[in-house]
Amino acid sequence: MRGVSSRPRLSRRGLLAAGGAAGLGALLAACGDGGSKGGGNSSSGGGAWSFKDDRGTLVKAGSRPRRIVGYVGSAAALHDFGIDCVGIYGPSTYKNGSPTPQAGSLDLAKLTVVGNGPGEFSIEKYMSLKPDLLVGNMVQPPAFWQLPEEGADKIFGFAPSVGISAAKASLLTVIERYAALAESLGADVGGGPAAEAKKRFEAAVASLRRAAEGRPGLKVMAAAAQADNFSVGVPGAYPDIRYYRELGVDVIEPTNPGKPGFWENHSWENADAYPADVILLDQRSNNLPLDELRRSKPTWRELPAVKADQVVPWNNEAQFSYAGYAPLIERLATAIGKAQKLH
Repeated sequence: MRGVSSRPRLSRRGLLAAGGAAGLGALLAACGDGGSKGGGNSSSGGGAWSFKDDRGTLVKAGSRPRRIVGYVGSAAALHDFGIDCVGIYGPSTYKNGSPTPQAGSLDLAKLTVVGNGPGEFSIEKYMSLKPDLLVGNMVQPPAFWQLPEEGADKIFGFAPSVGISAAKASLLTVIERYAALAESLGADVGGGPAAEAKKRFEAAVASLRRAAEGRPGLKVMAAAAQADNFSVGVPGAYPDIRYYRELGVDVIEPTNPGKPGFWENHSWENADAYPADVILLDQRSNNLPLDELRRSKPTWRELPAVKADQVVPWNNEAQFSYAGYAPLIERLATAIGKAQKLH
C-alpha cells in the first residue's frame, strides 16, 4: 500500500472477520501514535497534511481534511477527541430508531448516514458529501470493516482513506492511535474535555487493577449468546479484553477457537464448558437480549455466574477513546469488586 492511491478490497472473509458467534456483527476493534506504528502530522495552518495509518500507508492531502466520513465507531472516537465527521457508515441505529452502542456520544441527527447495516454503503450519498477523508476500523487489514466489496475501488478512489487496526491489539494502543489521528486533524487532545476524559480513564484503570488484585483466581469469561450458539471470546483478539488481562483480570482463554481466531462456538448443551465466575456478555443487536436468554435457554439460567447475578454487559465495539471506555471500565471494576468466586 502506498500513498492515497491505495485501494484495499474487502473480501467476504474480511466482512465476516469476527467469525461464528457474532456473524456479520462481530467485530471488535485499535489505534496508534507517532511512534513505532507511525503517527500523524499536519501543518498548523492550511498547508499539506499527512498521517501514516495502520496499513503502513502515508496518507496525504493538500490541506488538513475537514469533511470526514467515518465508520460509526471511528466517528464516535474522533468526536470524543474533538473532531466531527459529516457522515457515517455502519450500524448506528436499531430498527426502532434508537442509537446502537457503536454510536457512542454522536448526535446522529447532525450526520448523514451512508449505510446502516453490514456492507451497506451508498456511494451516491458518500459522493454528495464531497468528503476529503474516509476513516475506518480494520479487523483484518487492509480491509475496512463494514465496507462492501462491490464498489470498493470507487469508494477508495474518491478520497484519501485512513485505516485503524481494531483487533488483536491492546485497547490503550487503539485509543492512542485515534488520539494521534484527531491531533493531526487539529484537535487539542492534551487539554479540555479530552484531558478530563483521560483523567477519568486513568482513574478507572487504577480501580480495575485494584479490583482484580482483590479477587485473585476470579475467572471472567467474554461471551456472546445467539439462538444456536454460545460462544466464548478469545481475549487477545479484542482490544478491551486484552487490556483487562494486562491489568490483572483473569480472563478465560478458550482452547479451540475457530478461524479467524475471535470465538470458540459451543452448542447450548455445552454452555458450561468453562467455569466462569463473571460473564462479560456481548450486548450487540445480533445477540439474544438478556430477557430472552433467561426465558428461552435453560442452560443459560443454570450457569453459576447467571444464578449469582454476576453478568456484566460487554460492548466490544465501543468507541476507542478515553471518554468511551472510562465508564465501561468503571462498571467492570465495580462488578469484579463485588463478585464472589463460584468455583
